[in-house]
Amino acid sequence: MKLCGKSVLLVVSGGIAAYKALELIRLLRKEGAGVRCILTAAARQFVTPLSVSALSEEKVYGELFSLTDEAEMGHIQLSRSADLVVVAPATADLLAKLTHGLADDLASTALLATDKPVLAAPAMNVRMWQHPATQANLASLRQRGTLFVGPDEGAMACGEFGPGRMAEPAAILEAVEAFFAPAARPLQGRRALVTSGPTYEPIDPVRFIGNRSSGKQGHAIAAALAAAGAQVTLVSGPVALPDPPGVDVRRVETAAEMLEACRASLPADVAVCAAAVADWRVAASAPQKLKKGPGGPPALTFAENPDILATLSQPGPQRPRLVVGFAAETERVVEQATAKRLRKGCDWILANDVSPATGTFGGDSNLIHLIDARGSESWPVLSKAAVAERLAGRIAATLAEAEENVSS
Repeated sequence: MKLCGKSVLLVVSGGIAAYKALELIRLLRKEGAGVRCILTAAARQFVTPLSVSALSEEKVYGELFSLTDEAEMGHIQLSRSADLVVVAPATADLLAKLTHGLADDLASTALLATDKPVLAAPAMNVRMWQHPATQANLASLRQRGTLFVGPDEGAMACGEFGPGRMAEPAAILEAVEAFFAPAARPLQGRRALVTSGPTYEPIDPVRFIGNRSSGKQGHAIAAALAAAGAQVTLVSGPVALPDPPGVDVRRVETAAEMLEACRASLPADVAVCAAAVADWRVAASAPQKLKKGPGGPPALTFAENPDILATLSQPGPQRPRLVVGFAAETERVVEQATAKRLRKGCDWILANDVSPATGTFGGDSNLIHLIDARGSESWPVLSKAAVAERLAGRIAATLAEAEENVSS
């Protein structure tokens, strides 16, 4: 049992996803964890204290001013008796309280009083999740060290579709197990920035310039870095992929938007630029749909897009300690990628062949050549998930080695 001897305080807040907390308790207990639970008043509208107590085999707490509960275990002791505090589901309301230090019930008071790490599994309507106030709260909490798992994307009880579904109990269990396995989390405490997918540069309101990138490699890298313990911000162009678990995803369309989101995500220990950013954009996109006419196709004037990799590689206090780029080439792959690394000023380039015959764009495997100041290293054909895991391990080892050299 992976969690034998570990103690978890589970805070269950209101929302239809509260029913999943019952399965989470069962999974945690199956792995040997001790589980104490706090139910908010809203949570008790969806799950009963009796069912939670039966599964956790512990008393369930809910009232801040209960004389009996305070005599047996005061809320301060309750908030600090566990090794990890898990909030599942974490509603927009409870996250807002945690952000601003509000404490008007037992759950928010315990979260404010705890000195233990907090892992939150957000669950809310897609519009609530995307609201600037919620996103600002999440950014603030991440900055303070709160850990997150999810949310997932999909259909919701309210009938809408999008990000906001609470992560499945099995995924939350994995996040808890990963927290208690520091040897498997060599990037714990590190901040990572990853770009992924294509960019779409508008020609007019209905047409754009883009490329065939699926985002599979960038998303896999973000997931691998998060699994290794890093706090990951993924800046993604338009893709048809679910958000990686435990990753802060910021969606953009254009190269200019991607650069702005990257700058807003600094500082970071490592930046991995896996997005296939369009090199050019239409200098002045048409405000209305362009029509066919007797004069033939319209003449488009192009302008260069900002160079995100070169910008992040520029020396200065905001430069990540390790900047990794990708070079998608169709010929002389290593040669052109080596020149690109010098031109961009990044530390590593991961070069790959994206010729149509390789199936790299949209496929599930990749052939990588890692190029750094010492030369090039060719990896075997690997799945994109395996490439991501190998890269995350190399990043962790490099950052640790750099720290050792500084300390010595």
